[in-house]
Amino acid sequence: ALVTGANKGIGRETVRRLAALDYKVWLGARDAERGETAAQALRDEGFDVEWLALDVASDDSVAAAAKTVAARISSLDVLVNNAGIAPGYVEALGPDGRYEGPPSRENIADMQATYDVNVFGPVRVTQAFLPLLLASPAARIVMVSSYLGSLARAAGNSQSPNVMGYGSSKTALNAVTLAFARELAPHGIMVNAAAPGYTATDLNAHRGGRTVQQAAEIIARLATLEPGGPTGGYFDENGPLPW
Repeated sequence: ALVTGANKGIGRETVRRLAALDYKVWLGARDAERGETAAQALRDEGFDVEWLALDVASDDSVAAAAKTVAARISSLDVLVNNAGIAPGYVEALGPDGRYEGPPSRENIADMQATYDVNVFGPVRVTQAFLPLLLASPAARIVMVSSYLGSLARAAGNSQSPNVMGYGSSKTALNAVTLAFARELAPHGIMVNAAAPGYTATDLNAHRGGRTVQQAAEIIARLATLEPGGPTGGYFDENGPLPW
């Protein structure tokens, strides 16, 4: 299994969850020190985890990572595209923790960086690792999305945070999920998007109300679906979500 953006938070907990199910897990992370430290801590818990140098915003890094893994294993059973960023989000939180960054003041450079990691990153990684996934008898791909990616929820809820850059990147990721699901269904590969909920992580200065353990639950479930399970869907722990 491979989990991107996995040296901390939801990603690291997802690595732990999959490793506990006896997967060998590659812990994808940009920073060597943080990545190796996280992997070593999980190895100390008895898990088969290895750090993989991986910057999902870099074509060269993704290609090199795929080459590294392909030299070691002949197939990949699980890919979790977890890496994500939300530049400017924490800075735009008001005293009560509510988001106060209107679209009219969205920084375009921040938005481009967000898309490069949150949308193009999963496309890069999925394309690069597809030969290994196709070599698995029943591979699973999970895109870590967000409630903020749901257009239906945003349209029907004036209290929903209006986070244009991050939210629309997750809407785009949902579309990417469906596109890959349609292509790969004939090959037995299931591709689904997971909404882990508002989780206490560095992304939101730990304002989220959910734990990483709770968040990783739906990701691990979608990563280990039995044959005949859903594909091309968008789920939280309670079931399907509206697009």
